[in-house]
Amino acid sequence: MIRGAVAIFKRDFKKFLSNPFVVIMTLSMPIMYLIIFGNAMGGTISHIPVGVVQEVPPYDDTPLFTESKMALNHISQKDAEKLLDVMVYTDESAAKHDLAKGLISAVIVFPSKISNDHAVRLYVDSSNSIIPSLVESAVRGVLATLGAHNPVMVNKIYGDIKYIQFFGVGVIMMAIFGSTMFGGGIALIRDREAGIHEGYLVTPVKRTSIIAGIISSGTVRAFIAGFTIFLIDILITGIAIQSFEVFLLVALVIFIACVGVTSLVVSFASRFSAQQEYASVVAFLNLILFMTSGAFYPVIGMPDWLRWITVINPEYYGIDALRGIILRGQGLDVIGMDLVALLIFSGAMFILGIATYRRTLE
Repeated sequence: MIRGAVAIFKRDFKKFLSNPFVVIMTLSMPIMYLIIFGNAMGGTISHIPVGVVQEVPPYDDTPLFTESKMALNHISQKDAEKLLDVMVYTDESAAKHDLAKGLISAVIVFPSKISNDHAVRLYVDSSNSIIPSLVESAVRGVLATLGAHNPVMVNKIYGDIKYIQFFGVGVIMMAIFGSTMFGGGIALIRDREAGIHEGYLVTPVKRTSIIAGIISSGTVRAFIAGFTIFLIDILITGIAIQSFEVFLLVALVIFIACVGVTSLVVSFASRFSAQQEYASVVAFLNLILFMTSGAFYPVIGMPDWLRWITVINPEYYGIDALRGIILRGQGLDVIGMDLVALLIFSGAMFILGIATYRRTLE
């Protein structure tokens, strides 16, 4: 029995060593996990954009407003990074407009000399569960340092959003990538390992039709997975959906993302002939994309070198658009740039998917 077990062990271990690509990916994954995850989670959040404005009338700046805006702009973190990037507004409505558009994370309204309660009003983008508390702490700290006893009235413009709701939106994109990358891609490679090019060698189907059918099927699978997780997310986290238009916008974002991800998977799967190699690369890619998407932690808290990945990360734009729709109730006028980025990605991946898969059939 021992001799048989040793023989099987030698055979399997030799098979593992015979594929250096898998060996390298197996060893490099934990290292990359440490680097990416360690820097993407729990980093020092800095340069939070906030607006400061004084109530009017009167139009002359009060000493409290002048000293506070200077102090807020010079709060440093432990690594000497600025905590806040302060933008001074002369109109309270303009500041709140930029807050609603997502251009700033908070608006701090200082009282005028004729204020009734002399309260400092703080309006925060509560769709992010971490940044509001940092801004509030900074405001209270500055007031205490200046010896001001003004009360601070906090207004969470999107209600009290919990971390599970913040993270739950990111899980929708994870479901899309997971169902497509680990489902459709492996199925394609399994067919190739079995010597099957679906439809091409069995029936007289054009190559373009085969590719379109594969991408369409993958898109539908991914859409079902993403939208199902969206519905489950609502039940588990208690997110309130305001209107039917929200469902339509969410469906639109998920669909566009599904087209891009499915095309990306087709292009990747076309370049691999073994499931092990494909799974190793896809797991690595999924790690980088999801960890840098802002699903776990605000992108503003990542180091600069890691933030550059988010610029080309389709998951970031998908999650940002879904958070805008689901948590903030924003429309196309706000999430438009995210949709443009997703459309560019999906279009490029669709062309790449067609080009690479056609090559495998030639």
